[in-house]
Amino acid sequence: MSTLWLCSLLFGSVGFIVWCTARWRMNPFLVLFLTALLLGLISGMPLDKIVETLKDGFGETMKKIGLVIILGTVLGVLLERSGATLRMANFILGLVGEKRAPAALSITGFLVGLPIFCDSGFIILNGLKQSLVKRTTFGMPLMTLCLATSLYGVHCLVPPHPGIAAAGATLGADLGMVMLLGIVISIPLTVLGYFWALRFGTKIVDDSVPKEEENPVDPGPLPSSWRAFFPVLLPIFLIGLKSVAFLGVAPDAEKSAWLKMLSLIGDPVIALLCAIGLAVILLSTHKSQKSIQKWFGEGVEKAGPILAIIAGGGTFGAMLKAADLSGALAESIASWQLGLFFPFLLAMVLKTAQGSSTVAVITAATIVAPALSSLGLDNEWGRVLAVLSLGAGSMVVSHANDAYFWVISTFSNLRSDVMFKLYTPVTALMGVAAQLIIWVLSLVF
Repeated sequence: MSTLWLCSLLFGSVGFIVWCTARWRMNPFLVLFLTALLLGLISGMPLDKIVETLKDGFGETMKKIGLVIILGTVLGVLLERSGATLRMANFILGLVGEKRAPAALSITGFLVGLPIFCDSGFIILNGLKQSLVKRTTFGMPLMTLCLATSLYGVHCLVPPHPGIAAAGATLGADLGMVMLLGIVISIPLTVLGYFWALRFGTKIVDDSVPKEEENPVDPGPLPSSWRAFFPVLLPIFLIGLKSVAFLGVAPDAEKSAWLKMLSLIGDPVIALLCAIGLAVILLSTHKSQKSIQKWFGEGVEKAGPILAIIAGGGTFGAMLKAADLSGALAESIASWQLGLFFPFLLAMVLKTAQGSSTVAVITAATIVAPALSSLGLDNEWGRVLAVLSLGAGSMVVSHANDAYFWVISTFSNLRSDVMFKLYTPVTALMGVAAQLIIWVLSLVF
């Protein structure tokens, strides 16, 4: 198939999703599922493979993030109904003031995102974000952009996140240097996301987000600040501890008992389960067991529609991958002599076509590795820059086939057309800005 036809399939399918969800307000899961089915039929895929791909895409998404979403949603409901998120919001606003709430959320997202996947970090901090929206004059789109962009930048550029770490290992780059420069580059990206949110986050009024709850729940006496924050900080600490402990440890290396234990408790599922247990212990001192059990049920019920939409995004991404759009588009630019911009463009194509930043950067790294010499990057500094360029490319762009896109949309109750207007463009801007910084570093040093 020609590159033009492949690009038409990619952008046509995305345009169809936007049209159906924004113009006709169709259910996102239904639209994503139907788009994936139509894409498979139009691309000429065998019928039995289409069905298999739809099932695999749904199942793989649930395998990766399903339990995290359920447990994260339950934790969020527990913290919200007990008044913990309100206490956290009051504490933060007392420190920074209401006018600085968006900046405080961006900084929080940046710090939390260093050791934690962007989707897990967003779910964990979502309750805090919701409370800040209720307690301040800032709207949901603005605050969502502040949190989402700050988590996204470090996820793509900073080890020990798996994509950039694996790319560093594939290219033989110094992971310590990649981490240091990745953090440095992520700082202006976080600032960029913050100012983008201030500039455009107030321009769109999303009518899917109610300003006030129809039946607000009175949490009663609020828990103390340490009781409120501890269940949120615990999973961040456990996941971060695992990430730091496994730096420099080969995936197939023999692991000690301590590393095995850290691997267990640092898994997002187990870390969130520990946080839920801690939340029950800390919050049950002034709440009845009946109330807590009711909140558990609310959390599970709330997670259902979220899971469906995110799994729908997984089926769409799997179909794009099965149709080999990313592979064919990557081959079309493989012969271009672009130096440091080649790994960026390659990762960008893979990310845009199949949705996962981690898969994009790992796949692109295997293609770039044997070409380092011809690209003029076959030295210690060049390898570091090549890895960072891969990370920058893996930001461009986040749209309907990216699970993180739907995590942001569903947990913030933002329509998909709002996400395409506000969030997708800033992911492109952040990736290009990161690559320009990397290019300037290559000229200076």
